[in-house]
Amino acid sequence: MPAIDPGNAREALAYFSSWLGFRRDYLRVPGIQAAALLGDEIVLDVAYGIADIDTGEPLRTDHLFRVASHSKTFTATAIFQLLERGRLRLDDEVGAYVPSLGEAGSALATVTIRELLAHAGGVVRDGADGDHWQLRGPFPDGERLQAITLEQGASVTPPNVSFKYSNIGYSLLGQVIEQASGQTYAAYVQEHILDVLGLTHTGPELPTDRSGDLTAGHSALAYAPERVTIEHIDTRAMASATGFFSTARDLVAYFAAHFLGDERVLSDRSKRAMQQRQWQTGTDPVGGAYALGLSLTPIGDRTLIGHGGGYPGHITSSVADVHDRLAISVLTNAIDGPAQESALAAVHLLDLAAKLPRPADGPDLARFTGRFADLWGVLDIAVLGGRLWMLTPTDANPAAEAVELTVVDDHTLRIVGGSGYGSAGEPVSYTFLDDGTVASLRAGSGVTRWPLDAFRLPGKVITGSTPG
Repeated sequence: MPAIDPGNAREALAYFSSWLGFRRDYLRVPGIQAAALLGDEIVLDVAYGIADIDTGEPLRTDHLFRVASHSKTFTATAIFQLLERGRLRLDDEVGAYVPSLGEAGSALATVTIRELLAHAGGVVRDGADGDHWQLRGPFPDGERLQAITLEQGASVTPPNVSFKYSNIGYSLLGQVIEQASGQTYAAYVQEHILDVLGLTHTGPELPTDRSGDLTAGHSALAYAPERVTIEHIDTRAMASATGFFSTARDLVAYFAAHFLGDERVLSDRSKRAMQQRQWQTGTDPVGGAYALGLSLTPIGDRTLIGHGGGYPGHITSSVADVHDRLAISVLTNAIDGPAQESALAAVHLLDLAAKLPRPADGPDLARFTGRFADLWGVLDIAVLGGRLWMLTPTDANPAAEAVELTVVDDHTLRIVGGSGYGSAGEPVSYTFLDDGTVASLRAGSGVTRWPLDAFRLPGKVITGSTPG
């Protein structure tokens, strides 16, 4: 995969930003915050919607989100830092750092740090009672975490049988960091990661002194017609698994430290080890995988590192291409927020912009672009890679069925390719207002479409009525 062309990136991310705002409205998500970094530059930093449905406060780009399992990437980074400093080894048994496991004869005592990092230790996911995830009680403190690790069901399978995600395993890694470093988990990651990178809007636990900056969490629409807000909860002894807060801008800056060649927090040798595929995470052999504290996602010729996070009321996702020096983060403040699909959509759009050679300068393409509606739905016409594309913004991946358009004259485009069920080879005819803006167009089946912001339905659609 060649380096990303800056012109292509600007076009793709400009459309992505517009699509993200539409997607928020379409899915009725309270708020979405997103950022993208390319090389050393933040090239996108946006927020759409509201921070709290109870107050109606607009969402800002500096509002804080609980980013949950992103915490695991910080924990893994800390482990590799301590490895570089000779404070531990990846094949050390966790019982050497958490003596209570060996004293009680727990099977978890012999699980290694490497196995915990890879979710290969066979450790129970959250314990027999995980109702703290729906606020029926507090998250485990140190005493309760110890009790969970000593329960009979704490070891579910022998190590290295399969990928088995475990928040308890990463909570134990937090204790390993404390024993190996001589600092609390929070103090260690603050001093050795956050302060080094200048991440002033990121921290390892509920920021009680910045409660006014936190966006509210919200419930899902799957089980109720309306959302309700969800109180923030301290994750206590599970902070190393799920406690972090951050912003999209801070997260892309953090993942930049995992680009090869950037050795502010880790050497390239450690980063290569941390990013090495360990386990397939699903049934698809070419699908997702897990490394050591990082998820791996294939997109075309890329393998993206990153992580998602699910906290009561927040769903978040970040991905990065360490070779093209690209990082994208999308944060949502609802349990059913489309964070992961949206972050991946940005990468798909960047790849669509690079799909064909960028043409030499030609006619003004911007005059044809916009978001257009008819009775059947909405379509977008956007410039990506110096070419015009027709996309469906209601799709989770708007690039998947994108169809190229070519210019015929100053009022007409032509549909190139696409599905045989579509309108390949047919014209897209525009009507422009005197100021040059689009009044309407006909595209696909000869149906008239209008700019979305001007589109209105009558009280009832009957023969002869005029939507738009």
